[in-house]
Amino acid sequence: MERLAVYCGSSFGASEAYKEAAVQLGKELARRNITLVYGGSSNGLMGAVADTVLSEGGKAIGVIPKLLEEREIAHKGLTELHTVETMHERKAKMMDLADGFIVLPGGTGTLEEFFEVFTWGQIGLHQKPCGLLNIEHYYDPLIHLFEHMIEQKFLQEKFRTMLIAEEQPDILIGKFSSYEPPSIKSFK
Repeated sequence: MERLAVYCGSSFGASEAYKEAAVQLGKELARRNITLVYGGSSNGLMGAVADTVLSEGGKAIGVIPKLLEEREIAHKGLTELHTVETMHERKAKMMDLADGFIVLPGGTGTLEEFFEVFTWGQIGLHQKPCGLLNIEHYYDPLIHLFEHMIEQKFLQEKFRTMLIAEEQPDILIGKFSSYEPPSIKSFK
């Protein structure tokens, strides 16, 4: 893996553990010489991951739409910053740049980004791993929802392996290296 996209909140959330996890992830990316691809903000968990990667000697690529460049306060110290027109262009650019996707705690925007790359993987637009950094069990309800979708036959069983959830960044990234994508979604 040369580049990993990280989706996360532009705020720090309610628990200091979320920021600590963002810092741990940033250190792990830099240690493994993996370039960070993320939303380009200097705020919240987004900024914490980028600041850590950069302070540890790593590389960070931001992708930010013009609409949010001022509002999210675009990070000024990145290796590269791509300014795009729309949120859709941001997501498409991040997907193209990345070899896999990690999701830290965040809100609806973070989930929307995760669901899009997960769905794109199901239909064969990419064969890249998608992982949840499940800090303090933040994503347990989502993991249970996936189980429910499988049980209720709205998500095919073979896609269970696409959802990689771990509490430690090093373990999550380690699982990415052995990821085997399932066959694409069928309607039979």
